[in-house]
Amino acid sequence: MMTPSLRSKVDPFRAMDVLAEANRMIAAGERVLSLAVGQPAAPAPDAAIDAARAMLGHGRVAYTDALGRRELRERISRYYLERHGLAVDASRIMVTTGSSAGFNLAFLAAFDPGDRIAIASPGYPAYRNILKVLGLEPVEIPVGVETDYIFTAAHLQSAHEEKPVTGVLVASPANPTGTVTPPEELARLVTYADAQGIRFISDEIYHGLTYGGEEASALAFSEHPIVVNSFSKYYCMTGWRIGWLVLPPELVRAAERIGQSLYISAPEISQVAATAVFDAAEELDRVRDGYVRNRDLLIQRLPELGFRDIAPIDGAFYAYAGIPEGWGGSTEFARSVLHETHVAITPGTDFDLVRGESFVRLSYACDYATLEEALGGIRRFTQRR
Repeated sequence: MMTPSLRSKVDPFRAMDVLAEANRMIAAGERVLSLAVGQPAAPAPDAAIDAARAMLGHGRVAYTDALGRRELRERISRYYLERHGLAVDASRIMVTTGSSAGFNLAFLAAFDPGDRIAIASPGYPAYRNILKVLGLEPVEIPVGVETDYIFTAAHLQSAHEEKPVTGVLVASPANPTGTVTPPEELARLVTYADAQGIRFISDEIYHGLTYGGEEASALAFSEHPIVVNSFSKYYCMTGWRIGWLVLPPELVRAAERIGQSLYISAPEISQVAATAVFDAAEELDRVRDGYVRNRDLLIQRLPELGFRDIAPIDGAFYAYAGIPEGWGGSTEFARSVLHETHVAITPGTDFDLVRGESFVRLSYACDYATLEEALGGIRRFTQRR
């Protein structure tokens, strides 16, 4: 009997499993409030939609260069100058089919099978799964309350000295914790990685969504990091599947060659819409203001509901918190909350294979009324227990 490949034996992305179960309930006529998936409730800005409509009016959507439309790459280059004061040449920018394709291309261009890549735990589960599928070894480094869930240069140095790593991936703001790496710590990380010949990958897909600390790009400290970014989060364009890479010069052609065969190009209509979305800052900042209000509500309510060891809710749109006392684990807790209150949250096992059964992630990318109603349902649930 023919069987699936060994490389396919990765853990499921449980947030998507929760979403699928919630969708089945919705299809059966039940109302579900979702705090499970990191997806803005707001639609794409008008500027993006208008640009896409105008393109459709011409009737032809085609392939582009594998690196992406020149107009979009130049606009992204201007973004770095305007937002970070950094001169990033458009020749180093590659447009991707969402950040997911960006990670695939970065890992394939930079590493060989068997290479060891350091990542934080808790962290985004797709990092671990993609690395495994590609024959790379994820080196999961625990972070917790003692460092405000920040992955530090000391973490990296300790792991590298124990057994050398080839690369490191750092996310700021981070999923699921919402942690923002302070610029001075990011500088230490990049400097150490460069000195040791460790390839640094910076996940910056939640840039634009920071609420306390200063937001910095790894490109401020070196031209060697690979930066992954996306139009999904701050720009509210998840389903458009559009993102970008900033590559060091020596990896541009490598990533282009791989992209030509894996993807041909990112969708042209999404590239056109993404070029226009940079002009929608006012509309997007109003959405961000809604996240700030939601964040304030969670900071107040989660401790009242018995959640503990709450990660700093400094960026992105997530709260990562220990479940109330008296529960065997977060999988059981999340399933019970879904079926008894119709509120979908994600068990922490997605993000931390060792300690995650004690935690859940709540996404507050919804509107305020939905979040307030969902927290009310969780309150009634925990009080009954």
